[in-house]
Amino acid sequence: MTEPRRAVQVTIYLNEADQWQRRPLHLEMLKYLREQEVAGATVLHAVAGFTGHGRVKTSTLVDAGGKLPLVLTFIDTEDHVERVLPHMKEMAPHRLIVTEKVTLESGEFE
Repeated sequence: MTEPRRAVQVTIYLNEADQWQRRPLHLEMLKYLREQEVAGATVLHAVAGFTGHGRVKTSTLVDAGGKLPLVLTFIDTEDHVERVLPHMKEMAPHRLIVTEKVTLESGEFE
């Protein structure tokens, strides 16, 4: 039996309208993470959600106007996450960013 492997998973809550240097923020974050050779990253597009005290946005609202929630998640070693996280915070200074120490049960990593 192999030893459990440890990693850090980061979740960043965004919306479709967020931008970085006039480009979609979630795509620029993925590009940065790829350039930094992070182990894995995914952006999920929500069908409904809200942030803070805002109203619930759904994919069926005609006036949603590109503000549906997005969730970007990435995973890597603690050292690597500590290296890339400051830039991610700079890119999304007012968005919720959550880090969790996780145990890898299966799958390729590194």
